[in-house]
Amino acid sequence: MAKTIAFGHKSGLKRVLGRKDLILLFVVAVANLNMVPPISASGPLTLWLWILALAMFFWPQGAAVTELSQKWPGEGGIYLWAKRSFGEKHGFLAGWCYWLSNVFYLPTVILSCIGVGLYVGGPNVQRLEHSHLFTGSVSIGIIVFLMLLNIRGLSLGKWINNLGGAGTIVGAALIVLLAALTVRHHGSAFHWNQLHQGITDWRFVAVFGTICYSLIGLDLASIMGDEIQDPRRNLPFSIFWGGLAAGAIYLGTTLAMLIAMPQQDIGILSGILQGINIMASHTGLLILVAPLAFLECIAILGTASAWFSGTARLPFVAGIDRYLPAIIGKIHPKYGTPYVSLIMFAILSSLLIGGSFFGSSVEEGYLTLLDLAVIMQLVPSAYMFLALLKHALNKQSELKAAKPYLIANCVAGLSATTLGLAVAFVPSRQVSSVWIYEVKLLIGCAIVFGTAYFFYRRSLAHAHQTVLLEVTAADAS
Repeated sequence: MAKTIAFGHKSGLKRVLGRKDLILLFVVAVANLNMVPPISASGPLTLWLWILALAMFFWPQGAAVTELSQKWPGEGGIYLWAKRSFGEKHGFLAGWCYWLSNVFYLPTVILSCIGVGLYVGGPNVQRLEHSHLFTGSVSIGIIVFLMLLNIRGLSLGKWINNLGGAGTIVGAALIVLLAALTVRHHGSAFHWNQLHQGITDWRFVAVFGTICYSLIGLDLASIMGDEIQDPRRNLPFSIFWGGLAAGAIYLGTTLAMLIAMPQQDIGILSGILQGINIMASHTGLLILVAPLAFLECIAILGTASAWFSGTARLPFVAGIDRYLPAIIGKIHPKYGTPYVSLIMFAILSSLLIGGSFFGSSVEEGYLTLLDLAVIMQLVPSAYMFLALLKHALNKQSELKAAKPYLIANCVAGLSATTLGLAVAFVPSRQVSSVWIYEVKLLIGCAIVFGTAYFFYRRSLAHAHQTVLLEVTAADAS
């Protein structure tokens, strides 16, 4: 017997996110500056891919989130939308992939933060970047800090997000300013004619999936729908302005990296600080390096906190719905937060940090985690665009935007998502051991889909057993 669950569950969470909080949340969640170095390392042609992804994926994402968050407001976001559109099985799969993608992604954000911090310490300290013991232990320490902060509540945790958003905006503006001064006083490693060069390495296409992934985040606030003040009014406004700022930041900082140094010299983990240091040297503004490094660390910590706090709500809602053990849906008696879900997220991310380094360097471990996150995240994105398409084609649906506009965004978003999923399995040029890379991706995907199947079948079996007990009790009476 299929399990039926009411959609109108009560989360019991507090509404603490206002309009300013949401705009900064979108900036820090989407505009992750730690994503710029691995993308910029593929060369100037990535600028064309940025423009393509912004038009074909990012704008449609904003249209989808704006429409669906008004039709189905509440805690859960993509999980809720897929569930309402295609049934419980698909909703669970979408939410599971979304959650686990960020279990994979959180360590990459933290490793990037460590790389930036070590870069400031000079060549002797930078050697620690290649130490598995050092990077692993510090990463786990940061995860524990974020876990404790978010257990304390969004009323406190949101300030890390806000500081991260402000740090991202100010830091990106200063980086672009340094790039402009570098071009004026020293010249550029980037030349416009490079945009017309052909593709010399077919693995270049792999970066498109990473770019699409880096633009995900406009749906993050919808996952915390029950914690937003007046979501029907504040979400659309914040999505537009936060998304506009994030897109500008990505284009500006990618161009700045290419101006600073040749693509082959860009470091995967500390590339942003590397570019800042070079541009500051060329312009005589070395005094800016330390403040920018500090802003970058704050921005990355804000990104980590935003995804940590937001994504942890998905297993919490699934716990309420009894797809996962009910204990995961528990709320802290004092702080009113999903503390069990947050603890579980922290434990899994910590375990993945250690496993990602097996048989590879720290940089390859970073890239493997990143590509696993790309694959897992684009699956729920496909569900989001399909849910919007079904909603737009339903004659009984009350649409907030024009039907042709919504359908066009669905087609564009699905096309970009499909392409991004396909090229995510293509190893980038920084990967030396292709077979280890591919094996890790396949094992990671098998674990994700296998555990999703296990927990969903478990929930059905539990529901069936519950119904039998109720029927037996009714017959006995």
